[in-house]
This record gives sequence, structure tokens and C-alpha cells, in this order.
Amino acid sequence: MWVAQGPRRIVCLTEETTEFLYALGEEERIVGISAYTLRPPEAKRTRPVVSAFVGGSVERILALKPDLVIGFSDVQADWARTLIHAGLQVLIFNQRSLQEIFEALLVVGRIVAAEERSRVLLGTYAAHLESIARRRAGAAWRPKVYFEEWDEPMATCVQWVSELIEIAGGHALFADRSRCPAFKDRHVSPEEVAVAAPDVILASWCGKPFDEHALRDRLSATIPALARGHVHEVDAAIILQPGPAALTDGVSTIAALLDQASLERPSPS
Repeated sequence: MWVAQGPRRIVCLTEETTEFLYALGEEERIVGISAYTLRPPEAKRTRPVVSAFVGGSVERILALKPDLVIGFSDVQADWARTLIHAGLQVLIFNQRSLQEIFEALLVVGRIVAAEERSRVLLGTYAAHLESIARRRAGAAWRPKVYFEEWDEPMATCVQWVSELIEIAGGHALFADRSRCPAFKDRHVSPEEVAVAAPDVILASWCGKPFDEHALRDRLSATIPALARGHVHEVDAAIILQPGPAALTDGVSTIAALLDQASLERPSPS
């Protein structure tokens, strides 16, 4: 008689799965993590790093004898294929919206036989989002926000970031493009940003530090966000990972920055 108890040895190719398993109290199942894992900090101190985002050491992963490898994004498709050819069980999520993030995390909880605990934890994330949305719902002004995820070529943010901007009280520019799953379909031009005239510019260049001087060099100085100094980097670790960080610290950071912009808004003439 076989009784399913969930995988006992999991390799996490991205941070959000690691963070969620720790939050569930299921961290003992994790035997390997990504080099980009920053949350929780103890993960990198106690678990071997076996992958980057689009590659890693097949030999090191095989040596850990995992019964499941979990990753995220179509960008990891080739890496996942390599691991599958090596004989490993691989699960790749491709969540893009907030709803898909919640659903993906629930699946992770089910996999490790912790569905009820997952639902409780996800409920706290949902309550946090709802509290921020309620607080900002009656705001007299919703600043227009351009979120830049990459600089060359310029690209706006993925869908869940756009949705978090709206929850935090902003008007997310280029939201229609954010809903496009392919990165190439999220490209924008300096001219389009100038016409959109964002009140706030947020940036998180996945994989490299944000350079405000470079951004200012390619955008019109007349853009309100540039003229008023409302340009801010948001740490990629709390906004570009489709998991607990974005649903908690990420949205709270955006809300605080938009609150600041609202306080410094010029009086209507």
C-alpha cells in the first residue's frame, strides 16, 4: 500500500518556493536552492546553492537525490528540459498575475501535504493586500506610475507588479502590456513614457543595479516624476519574485513611495 506524503527532498530553482516552504515550516524538505535566494536569509546559510536562474550544476543537483525540482518561468524552459533529460522530476510554474501567484503557492502547499496551513498563510497575504487597497481607495489622487523592469530595451513590468501598483493606490501605466506574457511584448519607448507623463517612476532591473543617471539621460526631463524627484529603485528581491515577498514587503514599499509622492503633490492651480 502506497501512501503519498509529498516529496521529501526538494530543489528550489527560484526564491519564492523556498520562502513559502520556510513560512509553512516545511524547510526540512529543501535540499538545494538558487543563488538568487535572499529570503529567508537563513536559507543561504544552511542550504547548498545549486543553480542560477537559467542554469546550474546538474551533477550537484543529482548528488542531492531530489524527488522534485521546482522552478518558475518560461525562461527556465531549457534548464528544466536539461534536468528532465537527467531523469529528474521537474515542476515549472509560469505565474504572471496575482491570482496565479496565489494558485501556484497553494499547489506547493498541497504537494507537501500542507494545504490547510497554506490556505491560512495565503489568507494573511490576501488580508494585507486588501488592507492597503482599502486605505488607498478614497485617495483624492492616484499618481501615474511607470515601472521599468529593464533598460535596454526598455520594458515595463510583469502583470503582478502592475496589479500591486493599483492596489497601492497608483495608476499603472502600460498595464495592457504588463498582461502580455512575453518579455518582447512589454517593450516601451522613451517617447511613449514622455507622452504618458508618469508622476512616479519605479525601477527594478532584474539582475543588475538600477542606474538613475542612465534613465534620466534617455527620458525627457519634463516628465513630472523626473522634474519632482520621484524616481525610486525597488529591490528586485521583494517585487520580481512571484511569491510571499511581493505580496508583503513589495506592495508595502510601493504604497509608502506613492504616499510620499501624494504628500509632495503640487497644489492644483
